[in-house]
Amino acid sequence: MRRFRIGLTARVLAVLVVLGVAVFPLYWMIVTALTSNADLFGAEAQLLPDFSEFGVFIDALAEGKATGWLLNSLLIALGTTILSVGLGIPLGYALSRFSFRGKAVMTLVLLFTQMLPEALMVVPLFSLFRRFELLDSLTGLVLVNSAFVLPIVALILKGAIDGIPRELEEAARVDGARPFKVLTRVNVPLIAPSIAATAVISFFHAWNEYVFAVTFIFTPDKQPASVGIANFIGELGTPIQTIMAVAFMFTLPAVAFYLFAQKYVVAGMTAGAVKG
Repeated sequence: MRRFRIGLTARVLAVLVVLGVAVFPLYWMIVTALTSNADLFGAEAQLLPDFSEFGVFIDALAEGKATGWLLNSLLIALGTTILSVGLGIPLGYALSRFSFRGKAVMTLVLLFTQMLPEALMVVPLFSLFRRFELLDSLTGLVLVNSAFVLPIVALILKGAIDGIPRELEEAARVDGARPFKVLTRVNVPLIAPSIAATAVISFFHAWNEYVFAVTFIFTPDKQPASVGIANFIGELGTPIQTIMAVAFMFTLPAVAFYLFAQKYVVAGMTAGAVKG
């Protein structure tokens, strides 16, 4: 019993330490945002927020720019998630269940695309987007983010479908189900945890993306929050409290989305790694 209590105490302390490390950046953003200039640059660090300075959040939202940036980020992230997962499901199913010439090469190509840095693709993509009039467009960002995240989504879902017994699909075909119906009625419900995991990956990739956003978007009103926050940094002055307030609001939706889907993430990533 004593060993059990010691082990339980150690696990609880470990969880609290990890939780503290994860939550501390959010707490420090709040403290910094709610600290006056006199205290912010004072000799002693302020460890507690001063809620009398809460007006910085109201001012950031009242100006309208931060609200627009957050909305643009949300539209880009949701669009990327829907498009990449929507295309990744049939692609993963095809790689898992169908045999065709070049299948192994295609799988390797999808894997190798994850080794390409975004900065390497900026110039050719800029030329391509200019030709198709996708510059300064949220649609263009959705397309390019989906193209970068789609391979990993497809590979994860392929691994998840590999773990589904073929007998289930054969039974559905015996009942007269066509391939699309087999995919939607049999496979999709069984790989729901993996779909949730890939949705989280897609959402975070698009939500935090900066290189393409700062290169392809010119109009300030169309910029996502990842670019808008950087614009606060000025040559003569930088409003640190405003930056931290907007950064905190920028972080919350991503954290909320992860907390909503986190129970599926571990199971989904594990299922997608069983077979390759």
